[in-house]
Amino acid sequence: MSFRNHADFAGRIRAGRTIWSAGAYDALSARFIEAAGFDAVMTSGFGVSASFLGQPDAELYTMSENLTVARNVASVVGIPVVADIDTAYGNAINAMRTVREFENAGVAAMIMEDQVSPKRCPICVGGVEIVSIEEAVGKIAAAVEARRNPDVIIVARTDAATEAEAIERAKAYVKAGADVIQPISKCFKSIDGLRALRQACGAPLSLQILGWLEKDLSPAEIESVAGMATFALVPLMTIASALHENLAKLRQDRSSHDLPRPRMAHDPFVKFIGFDEIEKLQMKYLPRDAA
Repeated sequence: MSFRNHADFAGRIRAGRTIWSAGAYDALSARFIEAAGFDAVMTSGFGVSASFLGQPDAELYTMSENLTVARNVASVVGIPVVADIDTAYGNAINAMRTVREFENAGVAAMIMEDQVSPKRCPICVGGVEIVSIEEAVGKIAAAVEARRNPDVIIVARTDAATEAEAIERAKAYVKAGADVIQPISKCFKSIDGLRALRQACGAPLSLQILGWLEKDLSPAEIESVAGMATFALVPLMTIASALHENLAKLRQDRSSHDLPRPRMAHDPFVKFIGFDEIEKLQMKYLPRDAA
């Protein structure tokens, strides 16, 4: 699927025509996601924290550090970038600046959650604390007002633990201007629950395909409710497993023969990351002896 501009991308999401994406943790992983043919790429807060800091997803990185990753990703891919902006790093006024900065970086959509800042990853802890519905609504309204392009999608994520509260909040968030609603994966337990959320709030859902959603739902079921569907952690966990196994074997044998995971060959990798294009530019613009 290709998109001419933000309006085309936003129109498909608002019409409930599912955008499929995968979670990037840096610019290189984003390039592989694009090469695989995904509609969009999402900068995963979980992945960014793990890759950029080597730390858990607990909002330990700053807004500017997260922004650096999003900007780098947007600069090297041609598909839309969806940015995880966590809690937007403060109150409604902080959220306004965060939205403007990420929009200026070139992202096409942002996911903002209603946890207390600093947040905690709900897939890694037993429970999380969320702000009042009034505060969350104010932040969403501020984020909507702050964006300069109305086709930059605002995804309101609720970390509410019960289906009833998630539906209540989703309805209020859509009324405040959110384009898409994202529940946490462990709140709803069935496709019927997700359909009830979709119908009640009147907006497409953003689903992170984790846990039971990854194991139990078919692509058709996901597309019946989702404007956005993201395999947020598959890229990160794939590379983590490959590095863990190959490096352990490399240290043990002190030889790169018989590694358990295959490696990309040097020449295809060099071509993939664009050395051919750089060489052409060098020949075109640098003095002949330098080139």
